[in-house]
Amino acid sequence: MTSRSRARLLAALTGAAALAMAGCGQGSPAAPAAPSQAAAPTVGVVATTDVYGSVASAIGGAHTAVTSIIHSPDADPHEYETTPSDAAAVASAKLLIENGGGYDDFAGKLVSASAAKPTVIDVSQLSGLNTGADFNEHVFYSLPTVAKLADTLSTDLGKADPANAAAYQANAAAFKAKLGGLNAKLAAIKTGHPGARIAITEPVPLYLTAQAGLVNATPEAFSHAIEEGSDPPAAVLQQTLALFNGPNKVSALLLNAQTESTATTQVRQAATTAGVPVVQVTETLPAGTIDYVTWIGGEIDQLTTALGDHR
Repeated sequence: MTSRSRARLLAALTGAAALAMAGCGQGSPAAPAAPSQAAAPTVGVVATTDVYGSVASAIGGAHTAVTSIIHSPDADPHEYETTPSDAAAVASAKLLIENGGGYDDFAGKLVSASAAKPTVIDVSQLSGLNTGADFNEHVFYSLPTVAKLADTLSTDLGKADPANAAAYQANAAAFKAKLGGLNAKLAAIKTGHPGARIAITEPVPLYLTAQAGLVNATPEAFSHAIEEGSDPPAAVLQQTLALFNGPNKVSALLLNAQTESTATTQVRQAATTAGVPVVQVTETLPAGTIDYVTWIGGEIDQLTTALGDHR
């Protein structure tokens, strides 16, 4: 994805009123003020996007202070310009989660410029997927990769904060159990719609659709052009539009809702005209959503409905 329209301290204050009253010498001495309750220590975590921030919050819980640098659908990780507040967050963080794979290169620059060096989790490297020339960097749509991230966060947070290591482990286990529910939904799609053909505007959801056993019928030249922010060749556009016609038309269109161009508008209109359901996917959390499982689960539910509605 390139060239597209795509920030918490608790201070404790104690009063000295009792001492002031005693100093006045009037009446019985006041009882000494109870010592303030120390706030639980928190581990600073920086995530390049709110998708990873939500996973960190799920694993870290109340013991972490998570900052998501990108938390707006209007910000493009490829083109994001860092701010002083981003640098300050990195300087105080123990962990930094980056997507890697060329998706959020600004993260490396922030770490390099910081005197503090947080532990960096590169999710693309963590994935174990082939990160070669044709690598699909949207690894946050790979459920096995997100499960690995949960385990890695549990381990790294436990090292930074040993007193709460057991809590991190329990949170990771609970999170992965929820991922198991998503895996079951994808398995049901695979059983109910084996080999169903779909169209996409960009490769964003392909790890998810592949796990569901769906076949991407979109010309690679089309999705590549959209991802790069360019216009696909006319012949390629026509090949893509043809996917929505005839007896073998695709069962659904998965459209990146954070990218809009003349070509994607034409494709969406073609799908709507042909009665092909459109499933919107995103690269950051939608407004009002703060939970990874809720986000991805909602998209899977939309896809399930779309495939069930397809005639």
